[in-house]
Amino acid sequence: MRTYKNLKVYKKSFDLSMLLFEITKTFPKEERYSLVDQIRRSARSVTACIAESHQKRRYPNHFISKLTDADMECAETGVWLDYAFDCKYIDTNTYNDLIEQCEEIGKLLGYMINNYQKFL
Repeated sequence: MRTYKNLKVYKKSFDLSMLLFEITKTFPKEERYSLVDQIRRSARSVTACIAESHQKRRYPNHFISKLTDADMECAETGVWLDYAFDCKYIDTNTYNDLIEQCEEIGKLLGYMINNYQKFL
């Protein structure tokens, strides 16, 4: 079993990316190759970078680098959600819930970055 799948941050980021996949199905067709694509890519990249970091955990600098990439992608996802909200593709409650999930993932990543020794 790929042990990174047991990480809380992996599970939360995977769940968020799957939720965003479903939500973006309702966006206008003209956004399919722009905003929808951007949100889905950045959200999926968070999860992929977490998996990559786990594979690099023997090398602390590489491990931290991949985690910071995941954090960067998480922040990018938040920006795309800002656009989705301002374009009125998602309502206030949905926006707040999604942003809260992004922030929680960011906090978990920050903890891992600051306490990387625990994960090596």
